[in-house]
Amino acid sequence: MFSMLFGILAMVLINSWSVTFCTIVMLVFISMLSFNQYFSNIVNYVFLYNNVSSLLIFLSILLVGLCFISTPENKKSRYMMCLLSLLFILVIVFSVNNVLLFYIFFEASLIPTLLLIISWGYQPERLQAGSYMMLYTVCASLPLLMVLLYWSYNEGSFMMCLSTLTTNYESVSFFVYLAFLVKLPMYTCHLWLPKAHVEASLAGSMILAGILLKLGGYGLIQMNCIFNISGNKSTFLIIIMSLSIWGGLLASLMCLRQVDMKAFIAYSSIGHMALVIIGILNDQVWGILSSIITMYAHGLCSSAMFCVAYYSYLKVRSRSLMHMKGLLQVYPMLSFFWFFLCSINMAVPPTLNLLGEMFVIPSLWSLSILFIFVMGLMIFFSGVYNMFLYTNINHGVHSKYILYSVPMNSSQYMSLIMHMFPMILFLKLELFF
Repeated sequence: MFSMLFGILAMVLINSWSVTFCTIVMLVFISMLSFNQYFSNIVNYVFLYNNVSSLLIFLSILLVGLCFISTPENKKSRYMMCLLSLLFILVIVFSVNNVLLFYIFFEASLIPTLLLIISWGYQPERLQAGSYMMLYTVCASLPLLMVLLYWSYNEGSFMMCLSTLTTNYESVSFFVYLAFLVKLPMYTCHLWLPKAHVEASLAGSMILAGILLKLGGYGLIQMNCIFNISGNKSTFLIIIMSLSIWGGLLASLMCLRQVDMKAFIAYSSIGHMALVIIGILNDQVWGILSSIITMYAHGLCSSAMFCVAYYSYLKVRSRSLMHMKGLLQVYPMLSFFWFFLCSINMAVPPTLNLLGEMFVIPSLWSLSILFIFVMGLMIFFSGVYNMFLYTNINHGVHSKYILYSVPMNSSQYMSLIMHMFPMILFLKLELFF
């Protein structure tokens, strides 16, 4: 862990693209050491380190490296500094054992993200998108700070692993979960996400969808360990879980009405995160396992979809589905990646997305048979909107707006392939337990 943090700090100080890229490759392999159970037990005495945190740290380092590969033309020092500082913050958030430091770095992750949206966004509306994101997330997080300070006062310590639960915190469960439900986001708290995705640059969208949404899921898991609120199945939690799964269904339906590709992928993310919320809050082994798998798989898949959407935008100079037809006839390899990623997003076997959806079914069954019905509709409409997206972009008479002289380069191929390669973890599912 210390080697990762020192490596990231060294990259910030050296500020060279080639050195940064080589160091990130080394950090990816170092982070894979944490998959070894003996290594995790050693660092547990210093950090709160488990399978969830090790997977998310690996995902963070990998996706930041893929951001450099996806945008090789952008080698400005300010851009590199922003991405590396965000990576440093994320590694600390996913490994720290102190609730106060967890909250500080949880909020600090918003600053580099805001800079990615405002500084490298494309349209004037990016200022409004950044304001929405800050208002939603910061306002929802302030009550959490009060609860954490009250908890640390009662426990006499800021350490997560020393929680003794001498006080009942069920009355403040709304304030405990609100910050993370907005971060995921849960439907009704989601308006900031499509705006942020539409206005963000490629790296901003990749980081936001791939890692920052997972901060909400990781926070829910940690708060469950500290406060153990979800074990009681209160009326509040039943309402939140019902709202989440119905909101996921509504988000899936809203995908069918989107014209902008990035807004389409953003609403698809809201539908997938609904399964993460209900899996964690139900507080059963199958549900939590489903949430971990879904977070990891969605982080890779959604980031890759934003990549391929950006590469398609370069071919048409528009994100509108109205202007993007017949891509298969002109750029068949790009269409292949669209087919592959849409298939993964709709959870075809044997992908991790399918395992995440399958494992949440026993957890839903224990709540209500109605949840299984809504889950079935979500799976059905997930297939519908992914097939709609693929056919609308790649089939039909090719659009007159397509540019014929913009071939894909090697860095773009490498970025998409490296997104798909880590998905073979379905062959080693014990990493998620």
